[in-house]
Amino acid sequence: MESAEIRRRWLSFFEERGHAVVPSASLIADDPTLLLVNAGMVPFKPYFLGETKPPAPRATSVQKCVRTPDIEEVGKTTRHGTFFQMCGNFSFGDYFKEGAIKYAWELLTSSVADGGYGLEPEKLWITVYLDDDEAETIWRDVIGVPAERIQRLGKKDNFWSMGVPGPCGPCSEINYDRGPEFGVEGGPAVNDERYVEIWNLVFMQFERGAGDGKEDFPILGDLPSKNIDTGLGLERLAMILQGVQNMYETDTLRVVMDKATELTGVQYGAAQNTDVSMRVVADHIRTSVMLIGDGVTPGNEGRGYVLRRIMRRAIRNMRLMGATGPVVQDLVDVVINTMGQQYPELVTDRKRIETVALAEEAAFLKAVKGGTNILDTAVTETKAAGGTVLSGDKAFLLHDTWGFPIDLTLEMAAEQGLSVDEPGFRRLMQEQRDRAKADARAKKTGHADMSAYREIADGAGATEFTGYATTQGESTIVGLLVNGVSAPAASEGDEVEVVLDRTPFYAEGGGQLADQGRIKLDSGAIINVRDVQQPVPGVSVHKGSVQVGEVTVGASAYAAIDVNRRRAIARAHSATHLTHQALRDALGPTAAQAGSENSPGRFRFDFGSPNAVPGSVLTDVEQKINNVLSRELEVTAEIMSIDEAKKQGAIAEFGEKYGERVRVVTIGDFSKELCGGTHVGNTAQLGLVKLLGESSIGSGVRRVEALVGADAYHFLAKEHTVVAQLQELVKGRPEELPEKIASMLGKLKDAEKEIEKFRAEKVLQAAAGLAENAQDIRGVALVVGTVPDGTGADDLRKLVLDVRGRIRGDRPAVVALFTTAGGRPLTVIATNEAARERGLKAGDLVRTAAKTLGGGGGGKPDVAQGGGQNPGAVPEAIAAVERLVVETV
Repeated sequence: MESAEIRRRWLSFFEERGHAVVPSASLIADDPTLLLVNAGMVPFKPYFLGETKPPAPRATSVQKCVRTPDIEEVGKTTRHGTFFQMCGNFSFGDYFKEGAIKYAWELLTSSVADGGYGLEPEKLWITVYLDDDEAETIWRDVIGVPAERIQRLGKKDNFWSMGVPGPCGPCSEINYDRGPEFGVEGGPAVNDERYVEIWNLVFMQFERGAGDGKEDFPILGDLPSKNIDTGLGLERLAMILQGVQNMYETDTLRVVMDKATELTGVQYGAAQNTDVSMRVVADHIRTSVMLIGDGVTPGNEGRGYVLRRIMRRAIRNMRLMGATGPVVQDLVDVVINTMGQQYPELVTDRKRIETVALAEEAAFLKAVKGGTNILDTAVTETKAAGGTVLSGDKAFLLHDTWGFPIDLTLEMAAEQGLSVDEPGFRRLMQEQRDRAKADARAKKTGHADMSAYREIADGAGATEFTGYATTQGESTIVGLLVNGVSAPAASEGDEVEVVLDRTPFYAEGGGQLADQGRIKLDSGAIINVRDVQQPVPGVSVHKGSVQVGEVTVGASAYAAIDVNRRRAIARAHSATHLTHQALRDALGPTAAQAGSENSPGRFRFDFGSPNAVPGSVLTDVEQKINNVLSRELEVTAEIMSIDEAKKQGAIAEFGEKYGERVRVVTIGDFSKELCGGTHVGNTAQLGLVKLLGESSIGSGVRRVEALVGADAYHFLAKEHTVVAQLQELVKGRPEELPEKIASMLGKLKDAEKEIEKFRAEKVLQAAAGLAENAQDIRGVALVVGTVPDGTGADDLRKLVLDVRGRIRGDRPAVVALFTTAGGRPLTVIATNEAARERGLKAGDLVRTAAKTLGGGGGGKPDVAQGGGQNPGAVPEAIAAVERLVVETV
């Protein structure tokens, strides 16, 4: 049974039994504590925590998931993987243990002809929590599982929680016996390789307190309503139903390995090391396609860093198996063709996915070339200092700046006889992750614990947003935090977070910055609002300070936003929509939004593109946008179902999470997007849009920055002044400026070339004299000394080679010249073949000199170059070279 059919049967089974089918959420987690969705229940977390009311009492989904804590382990075993699909059925206060157990048994053991998976009942073993008598009774007496195939396990294995205070409960796992060829008998308590877990039923019935680890926490009591959260690993079930040994041999991964074989000639199963590489490629390429499909782009932080890391590991392992050219196109196509059966949007977005993946491959191959030089220098410096371990900070630099996977650094260092300070590298990596997580969390929550916001949400419910229709209005303070802690009151000067029952303030989201303004109480107290966030879905938290008086919970208030700021942001947001559509019209659908920021009078817009956008295209886009403004198109917003929005062609932003009902913003006949932000009423209100330019912000992602309205006018006015000044300087009309300035620059460049030519001739004139005055060191002609400061590296190299060429070929010769350029010492050293036969190598000599100069260097045995930080050490470096020549010969 193919994976697509397993998925179809799951959803059909539970839909027929009254469950609402919920499409897989994006892998981009709508949760500040998660980088990526890593479990099937993540999209349902707000329902289980009581933050949001579930849309139905029963639900089912097949959720895309990515887990990345053990990336280095992927491939080493057949059990580790990064991407998986979790089939789940959920009950929110509806059925409980008996219902969940009956559904699971029916689906697993019903015949294929009846819509089930057709597993043999006698091969299924059950585990229950240590004291869960109720679950064991249901399995034994209601389902009929023999008592000897039911085992009790402890908290570590059969008790679930989110790792934080909140819902928890015992689990019951269904395990499949794969037979004696997989190990000894005795059930899952004895051998989890033979008795593989396929389905976990979580019975959420308790509330847990704070504690560490999986076992050390108290149970505070029963939940007000009991919930069900189950998870079946689709890949594990596919492994069983397809009769293969492990998940890498299932239909969606085996085809990727087959393609890798086609590209490299390496057969899976031929050798342990190439099998590891095959599994890395299959897993990582599939995960990469799924991440790019959900809008992730390669980068150096967050989820973009995860994508970059796994893509580069996959490419690296293809090269280890012998691939010499680009391989990503073929591998990505196989994944899209296979996974597209389950996720048709992959096929629809094929071009965009391929564009991003190919750009990252090209960037990595270029990085490998550049990073190799950096690594060689680091290895040379380490050896020169007498070390045997490459420092963790050097490995981190290679990883962070050049995208070198740590395993690549380990391997290349080992080839040169060095180990790597892995603990130091891991520490720096963890510090970077911690900083990124802390920054993201602080932005959303400030210094408050999430539970403080949840308590307010439980008591007051969601904040009603009135800002689409009004900019001010009456409200009531329903929550107050001072320094991150709930408080009944706050005084003048206090930094506060205020929750209102209704507000005109827009909370930052969808790329739009938050409103600012004031909240005034009936008592005369005033709060200056600087920022608004939604740390808990639906609850707007106004962050600011008490300017006057005392603020109390329950007080009546009047909230008013800064209207001028709102209008300026609205103009920017509407301009962003116009820019998005104009770019798609010019570049095609691959120019999909990858992020934005709408601030007063200006915006930036990120979009997918493998190459820079030509200036002529950007000019056309800008002209098209401003033409739309002159058409005075009406801007409208409408609430509709997500399906209706898609039918109307509304564009959705990658990575955004949308509910069943969405808000669609339409700009005349030009643009239609899903958007919750604020906008102008008519395009004429934008006045003017000026694109400042575009640049790269990551592999396959470009950024346009622009000004809107008065800000655009002021910018153009300044440019006009500059043009007038240039006219005066070059005595020409505006349209003549490019030609006149180009002519002046051309003449200046020609003059610089003449000066450089003269300087080079002067330097080379010294070659004959230097060769004639060579020292004789035991038969070796040694030319060592300095040339005038300011001599460039190229000229110095030419001079050294010229001098070497003037010395008779059968006489061993070493030429070592030094100069200072830009305040830094520089040396080039060359040897002829006769000198190298006597053990004199340019690379060794340069490293000795560069060490003395406080720097590094390297090169080939015949010619090498180095430099340093200390110009005053040049005489000492000359002496060091002379000593090494004497010692060698």
